[in-house]
Amino acid sequence: MPKEKLLGKNPDELKAAALAAGLPAFAGKQLAQWLYVRRVRSFDEMTNISKAGRAKLAELYELGVSAPLGSISSSDGTKKYLFGVCGSSRVESVMIPDGERRTLCVSSQAGCKMGCRFCMTGRQGWHGNLDVAEILNQYISIDESLELTNTVFMGMGEPLDNYDVVMKAIEVLTAPWGFAWSPKRITLSTIGVMPALRRYLDDCRCHLAVSLHNPFPEERVEMMPVQKAFDEKAVVDLIKQYDFTGQRRVSFEYTMFDGWNDDKRHADALIRMLRGLECRVNLIRFHKIPDFPYECSPQGRMEAFRDRLNSNGITCTIRASRGEDILAACGMLAGK
Repeated sequence: MPKEKLLGKNPDELKAAALAAGLPAFAGKQLAQWLYVRRVRSFDEMTNISKAGRAKLAELYELGVSAPLGSISSSDGTKKYLFGVCGSSRVESVMIPDGERRTLCVSSQAGCKMGCRFCMTGRQGWHGNLDVAEILNQYISIDESLELTNTVFMGMGEPLDNYDVVMKAIEVLTAPWGFAWSPKRITLSTIGVMPALRRYLDDCRCHLAVSLHNPFPEERVEMMPVQKAFDEKAVVDLIKQYDFTGQRRVSFEYTMFDGWNDDKRHADALIRMLRGLECRVNLIRFHKIPDFPYECSPQGRMEAFRDRLNSNGITCTIRASRGEDILAACGMLAGK
């Protein structure tokens, strides 16, 4: 039977683990320091815990940290890591450098249930939820662990479909006893899974990104079957009930497909849908995948779409594409 993992536990849970190993209660705080501040990769590195205590911890528990199975670097500096999770499954995470920023795009599931036709992850189906240690391990075991400045839950899987585990990971990332990151450094991306979306908006101060891609429900459902279960209008109406004029931000991800969602009709419908909401729209270049009929919209049409939104009071930008040459860009992660 697998051992219980320490990575992901809060101080009270680590205190209980310390006591179970015959250590004093204050060793729980020491464990939190080693796990989340020092980000050690073995019990042997916990030098202020006795050798006998470390041996007992190792007998009872697994640290929860494991090295990536491999990595590959892009010509633009982006780096993709492969991890073993959920028994025999594989996930990828992507480290994206940008000046002094180091952003980790992290996975929360092996595969995905949402089935978006243009996403390589969605095509492979769902193979399991990551546990909190498997999520946090993506931060701890990469070469750039101590350099990371930001994170986006935009890797493999739908974060709100693994809500409780993702929220526990965010707790570790933001707690004073954990990574001590500001919530402003974290963005969660979703297609709009409800009621988990409402829970997230109520419980969390991190940023939100919503995968929209088409303002017409009858067209969106062609590419995103989840439209039947989670209507985009209901998602946007829910978001409009919350305040995004302060430090928390909401953005909408809009992948551009030539001839499908990129004309004036779509831009105007998107303007109507988002009017009155303090938000940003990120236009994303579609990256060609096998056996899929659409191409990315031409640059000129993307710019016209962007300009139309901006001129109507909706902040819109074209997101720079990163890591396409190593299949690390949006929609290309497949756990390989």
